[in-house]
Amino acid sequence: MEKKKKLLVLTGGGDCPGLNAVIRGIAKRARREKDWEVYGSIEAFNGVFRDPVEIIKLTRKITGGIHVRGGTILKTTNKGNPINYPMPQSDGTIKMVDRSEELVKKIHSLGFDAVINIGGDGSQRISQVLHKRGLNIIGVPKTIDNDLAATDLTFGFQTAVQIATDSFDKLVTTAESHHRVMIMEVMGRDAGWIALHTAIAGGAEVCIIPEIPYDINKIVDRIHRRYKGGRGFVNIVISEGAKPKDGTVTSSTGEKGSEHVRLGGVAYTLSKQLKEAGCTAEIRETVLGHIQRGGSPIAFDRVLASLFGVHAFELVIQQKFGRMVSYRNNDITSVPLEEATKAPSFVKRDSHLVRAAKGLGISFGD
Repeated sequence: MEKKKKLLVLTGGGDCPGLNAVIRGIAKRARREKDWEVYGSIEAFNGVFRDPVEIIKLTRKITGGIHVRGGTILKTTNKGNPINYPMPQSDGTIKMVDRSEELVKKIHSLGFDAVINIGGDGSQRISQVLHKRGLNIIGVPKTIDNDLAATDLTFGFQTAVQIATDSFDKLVTTAESHHRVMIMEVMGRDAGWIALHTAIAGGAEVCIIPEIPYDINKIVDRIHRRYKGGRGFVNIVISEGAKPKDGTVTSSTGEKGSEHVRLGGVAYTLSKQLKEAGCTAEIRETVLGHIQRGGSPIAFDRVLASLFGVHAFELVIQQKFGRMVSYRNNDITSVPLEEATKAPSFVKRDSHLVRAAKGLGISFGD
């Protein structure tokens, strides 16, 4: 009996709705080839590094029906970069070391013929390095912020926008009832796509995003124009990475082993700034946080993620390694990993979305 080929699948970085649909799409497409077996590494590449390894076979029983579930059955982490891997030291400190060559050798020794890495820009930079070091690897883009320029859309983004819009709708009614200013903070470290889409869909008066630093006095002026005789209301949506002109983002110390500075709390920073700048209306703050990452993906994201999974495996059997699946011009295609990680996708001040938002009367504080 001919030996079957082995594929390793993993999910890295933050979770988002649609990851399980990708995993299922890969596994179901692979079963049609008969000569492939699909396995999953637990918590990205950490499952490979562990002794014994944490790798599971993705059987029909395991992947059946998972496309409707949020999160990832393979778990995930943002503390497992093999190029800059956190190694605890005896004195309690963390030392970052390059374990990429060790990783490639171990994957080969375990008999895997190819790897599919599902993750964002950081994960795909890892894919690029591992490919150069001899690993047969395919990337699948995953970023809830929709900030990869090599693909028009990423799965999970539309679900995050839907969750944010549903939440925003609820804040509008309570803002109107109490004549309040409501500030809702959404995800968006460097890109304001979630905030911008939510502002348009929800009918916000103010939208504050990382790409357009804000003038607090202009926002106060916009608020004052909404109030007459102390009555009125304003709803603001703000990205976690937003910052004032000549200012910095609101952040806190990241966790040990994480390469990312932890953002969050900008809603409270903005609230304080508004009060100091003369805003007399009552202000309340809501931080959605990880609510945007959880729960079942909407139909659009299930479809997109499934298409990504199927195409990723087809790239494997065509041996087109060193590429990332991409959605461009309403078609599923692929791009070299070098192109995939070359540039992020940021909101442009002169984009049709920003122009439309301003046409609807939304202020960006610029």
